Amino acid sequence: MPEVYTAAPTERTSGRRRAMGVEWVVTVHAATAAAGDAAIAAALDEVGRLDAILSDYRPESELSRLSAAAPTPRPVAVGDDLWDVLTRAVAVRDASDGAFDPTVGPLTTLWRQARKTGQLPPPRKLAAALAATGPGTLRLVEEPRGVALLRPGMRLDLGGIGMGFAIDRVLALLRSRGVAAALVDASGDVGASAPPPGDDGWRIAVDPIPGSTAVGTQRVLLARAAVTTSGDARQAVSIGGRRYSHVVDPRTGLGIDGPAACTVIAPDATAADALATAANVLGPVRGRTLLENQAGCAGRFVAVDGDDERGGIVRVVETSRWPAAGIGAIGGD
Repeated sequence: MPEVYTAAPTERTSGRRRAMGVEWVVTVHAATAAAGDAAIAAALDEVGRLDAILSDYRPESELSRLSAAAPTPRPVAVGDDLWDVLTRAVAVRDASDGAFDPTVGPLTTLWRQARKTGQLPPPRKLAAALAATGPGTLRLVEEPRGVALLRPGMRLDLGGIGMGFAIDRVLALLRSRGVAAALVDASGDVGASAPPPGDDGWRIAVDPIPGSTAVGTQRVLLARAAVTTSGDARQAVSIGGRRYSHVVDPRTGLGIDGPAACTVIAPDATAADALATAANVLGPVRGRTLLENQAGCAGRFVAVDGDDERGGIVRVVETSRWPAAGIGAIGGD
């Protein structure tokens, strides 16, 4: 049976702010509305602090300054947050055989240009970008702790994991302020701590392909877990009669085929964010195997074949742990 959280009566309050390029909404149950508002303000300030570290759009961020130093003659010391997220990113890279890779920056830059021009990247530029990415270009050194960038032209990109990492940091901060029940929604990347008092979880709407007439919204019940969808609904491009996603396959440098999406439920938002990206790149067969091998994770792949305006043919693949009818997805302790 789902756990029902039965703490003392609390006040529910929410706050929002734009950060990391999206709107963040933080909802908490606190002893008083004033305490909740103060906790939310601190949480949203934490998102801004992390954006100043992890952003690849801001030239003054710690991540951008590290990328600008490539190739580094010796490992560069980095702060705790950047070290932690890079460590998690490398772990997912290795588990996914490179379908997720934090060194993908040169490829995402090139693919953004392709989406603007409607033309595939020139082969010479694509080859140069591929040479600046991959497992052999990044080395994490434990003692003394540092990050080595081994190729010229490298550019780290944490777009597929940074948002989830920030959600986890926000939930940890709220716990430190005595807020047990909280929900953090970063424009669809969602992390939850304990359920609302008197309830068995937070009810989250999952819309894998927004605006699709063929794919409906599903709801999951979330507690002490996170859910993220990686898809191409709003950022696809057609080149030469073929639809490409904004999600880049690090192994080819091109956007993956669409329309398709992968939703992942995981014990924390960092894992959900990165694994959703990796599984979306791998596709439903290899992606399902990846998710089945991750403790506490579940996934759902959705693709539409044919004319979506006329309904299309929907293909759905779920992992064995995906909750029946989308209900009952409760995380761990």
